[in-house]
Amino acid sequence: MYEGILPLWKEKGMTSHDCVFKLRKILKMKRIGHTGTLDPSVEGVLPICLGQATKVSEYIMNEGKTYIATISIGTSTTTEDADGETVEKDCTEKHFSRDQILNVLMQLTGEITQTPPMYSAVKVNGKKLYEYAREGKQVERPSRKVTIYKLNLLDELENFSGETVKFTIEIGCSKGTYIRTLAVQIGELLGYPAHMSSLVRTKSGNFTKEQCLTLHEVKQSVENDQLESVILPLKDALGHWPFIEIVEETKKSITNGQVLESHPLLEANEKIIYTQNSNPIAIYIKHPSKSGMMKPEKMFSASKGD
Repeated sequence: MYEGILPLWKEKGMTSHDCVFKLRKILKMKRIGHTGTLDPSVEGVLPICLGQATKVSEYIMNEGKTYIATISIGTSTTTEDADGETVEKDCTEKHFSRDQILNVLMQLTGEITQTPPMYSAVKVNGKKLYEYAREGKQVERPSRKVTIYKLNLLDELENFSGETVKFTIEIGCSKGTYIRTLAVQIGELLGYPAHMSSLVRTKSGNFTKEQCLTLHEVKQSVENDQLESVILPLKDALGHWPFIEIVEETKKSITNGQVLESHPLLEANEKIIYTQNSNPIAIYIKHPSKSGMMKPEKMFSASKGD
């Protein structure tokens, strides 16, 4: 069975769950997990965890993401993207200078507050917001703070004008950022209704567009017995933390997942990764209740398997 991270290019029209379902058939294995949902209308990087790598999917989900989005000024929608019904339409002729748009992007860079759209999977009182939306109900939505690391205007025009104004931006952002909502916020600062008309995810954590295969390419690689060369090692998802190769005297206690005296590297790092022959075997964190001690957060078997 396969082990590691498969960088998949999710195509439009499929859910993240659809991708996992199809991959289980192609790879003939059950232990497969994705690293966060992408809407069906969105394409892009979706790292897939295979075998023991499913244990680190949450770490990839918590990483930053990079997107290319088209912002459409002039119309707002129920879903804040092109799939929704029109809520407000402003047909007046609009004129924006490049500097105006750059100024708005600068205002939205850094830590910002967002209110999730009604058509989202955020839960309120145990029920997803989109379920309320489908019932025609409005509920109070919890605001959240997210971080926008970069907002680059990709169009090179000096002036943007028309009844509908569209421009493309590159966004680097933290987990939990709604790009649809960001499009609406850009429109608000420019003084008009807006929505996100297209979205592509170009990077998820350490995984990039250039590394990705489509489902069709995965199928071809399996048929040609070449998929192993494409699958990235589990440790690629753990690169933010220090790696320590175990030595003979600590091997037994670490592979058994014992609580141990804290390693000095945990003073400056949230986690440390113990490896055997460069393969992760345990992720240790500071013990929550025992001062000066550390405990395993995740354990991996040295042998491969489904």
